[in-house]
Amino acid sequence: MTINDFIEDWKEESEATLKVFSKIPDNVLSIKDNVNVRTLGRLAWHITQTVTEMLNSCGITDEDPLANRDLPSNMREIKAHYEQHSVHLTEIINQKWTDETLTQPLTIYGQTWQGRKVLSILIKHQIHHRAQMTIVMRQHNLPVPGIYGPSKEEWSQYGMDAQE
Repeated sequence: MTINDFIEDWKEESEATLKVFSKIPDNVLSIKDNVNVRTLGRLAWHITQTVTEMLNSCGITDEDPLANRDLPSNMREIKAHYEQHSVHLTEIINQKWTDETLTQPLTIYGQTWQGRKVLSILIKHQIHHRAQMTIVMRQHNLPVPGIYGPSKEEWSQYGMDAQE
């Protein structure tokens, strides 16, 4: 992995996250169908806050601007914060890190990780929670966008029946 590899991967995954965010209407943000499952709003906000929290936790930034911020009441605001901090993430990594930084040890969450692991976990964390969001979206009968291939709703665009 190089810094450029990360930035390319991050941009693709960020676009995918924004696709999911864009399908979530405000009226379902706080619906909690199960005590063991986060709401769509909480999941979206968690993804967003983790971007700034991880950068701060490993010392890339001096502050976490989203720490202790309340969950916004609408997706427009969540999406705006996510977009802003997602872009800032790529800018600050590009400014402060080199490919050599990827193999250097960093202390994060009381553990020692190489720089490459921090970046890898940022991407995987986002994918993990985005996948959770798509399940909750299905439970609310919301359309789910295809990310790594067509979603159920998108198969018809290819002249095919949705796969079961």
